[in-house]
Amino acid sequence: MTRRQRRRTRLPSGCFPATLTELAHDGRGVAHIEGKAVFIHGALPGETVEFRYTGRRSQYDEGVVERVLQPAPERVTPRCAHFDLCGGCSVQHLAAERQIEYKQQWLLSNLARIGRLEPEQVLAPLTGPFWGYRHKARLGVKYVTAKQRVLVGFRERNKPFVADLRRCEVLHPRVGTLLEALAALIGELSIYNQLPQIEVAVGDDEVALCLRILSPLSANDREKLSAFAQRHAVQIWLQPKGPDTVRPLWPEEAQLSYRLADEDLRLTFLPQQFVQINAALNPLMIRQALDLLDLSPQDGVLDLFCGLGNFSLPLARRAQRVVGIEGSADLVAQAQRNAKDNAIHNVEFHAVDLTTDWSQQPWYAPVYDKVLLDPPRSGAAEAMPLIAALHPQRIVYVSCHPATLARDVGVLVHEQGYRLRSVGVMDMFPHTAHVESIALLEIRK
Repeated sequence: MTRRQRRRTRLPSGCFPATLTELAHDGRGVAHIEGKAVFIHGALPGETVEFRYTGRRSQYDEGVVERVLQPAPERVTPRCAHFDLCGGCSVQHLAAERQIEYKQQWLLSNLARIGRLEPEQVLAPLTGPFWGYRHKARLGVKYVTAKQRVLVGFRERNKPFVADLRRCEVLHPRVGTLLEALAALIGELSIYNQLPQIEVAVGDDEVALCLRILSPLSANDREKLSAFAQRHAVQIWLQPKGPDTVRPLWPEEAQLSYRLADEDLRLTFLPQQFVQINAALNPLMIRQALDLLDLSPQDGVLDLFCGLGNFSLPLARRAQRVVGIEGSADLVAQAQRNAKDNAIHNVEFHAVDLTTDWSQQPWYAPVYDKVLLDPPRSGAAEAMPLIAALHPQRIVYVSCHPATLARDVGVLVHEQGYRLRSVGVMDMFPHTAHVESIALLEIRK
């Protein structure tokens, strides 16, 4: 008997009652049974449910709801028929208006617990559409022998398998309604079992599907893909190896773009490049960041983790000089193209690994009045003392992970002479447990 089999035999059989007391940071309800925490998928605070154990650990147990005996007032019926299977969403059973309130609680809890911080002001949440909002996604592709067909979709919840989806309610509708057609198309290709993923990228007017291919396409494959692209008004791109091999199949001159109307900007990007997944919320986030920085025409601004210029170019519309720093040379080149295309000449971009010591870089000098940073989930711990050494008047930190935000901001407040003026959440990822937030720090005078 394997260790996994022994663990399975120790799981209690049948269903058990539980009363939920809170919502964990991953979207699962929390109950306490005989003094031990149980994290239950599909349960909400205040509910009484019957659940089935799915895992046991020394410090906590896990389970899934089988029946709701007493529902919470904020419980709703998930719109997606695949919610119980797909791992793409975790809180569709919670009213969308309440989701952002819990995310604000999680943010403030992380600030207090990890950073020992209490903001002077909590900003009103930024919200956008709840459905069809995802403009970026990576879909798994798998030919399943038992089903004798290809599946296209997100992974199953807590499993490595591609979920058997008919449609997706959070993907942009031009893609979310196309999953079955995509699966059927790939099933007709000669390399149906050599195509593991599809990168989805949606611009304002274009939809790109970038296929990762492990074997060359036949001429017939190319014809089928081109015909599909024309029939559904989408772009087909191919990635035979690394990200630098991405090329359009149809149309040959394909490109993607989005507009930032407030700043009269149009930014172009490639399917494999990072852009914000929620196109409707992105301009609201940019506007809030610029307002918090309180820019003047004389300001010098440092934009760290700048990507393809999503913040840098709007900043350059209002400041005297902007310097954007990004670890990816590919994104830096795209940012430079975007600056040129928009006739912006007071911004410069540099490719630098921001997890290293960048204090010897020629652009690193105390000439920045304001700093903006938008790091990945891992945060920017290495950058905190380097930023503080520049003595900027204001720092705006955009974060997709409350724990690393709390850690980094705690350093600025407790060690580097800054005060936490305000924080707020942004509903960038409705129906998931992901929390996007923004914080304003000001130097103490």
